[in-house]
Amino acid sequence: MNPYAKLTFSLSLMLGTTITVSSSHWMSAWAGLEINTLAIIPLISKSHHPRAIEAAIKYFLVQAAASTLLLFSSMINAWHTGQWDITQLSHPTSSLLLTTAIAMKLGLVPFHFWFP
Repeated sequence: MNPYAKLTFSLSLMLGTTITVSSSHWMSAWAGLEINTLAIIPLISKSHHPRAIEAAIKYFLVQAAASTLLLFSSMINAWHTGQWDITQLSHPTSSLLLTTAIAMKLGLVPFHFWFP
């Protein structure tokens, strides 16, 4: 992999993490998580081995499903509270869905089988 491309993906990882941590709105937190997802996939599949490609595809599919759950959780919360603020997570269904989405993104048990 080109060193400049590797540097760009590494900087994108840092940017996505910074955006996610510093956000107070659900959409900006989601955008930061998606930047991280899109930056790590080329780094996973840089060796053109079939196992690396399989790991990148598994990573992408699980991260896409977890992002969908995160957006659905934030939509349910906004529907019930009327706010898109991260600190106003008070509805139990949205809390459960958010916890599930974060567990999938982190590869926690019982969602650890996909972890490359």
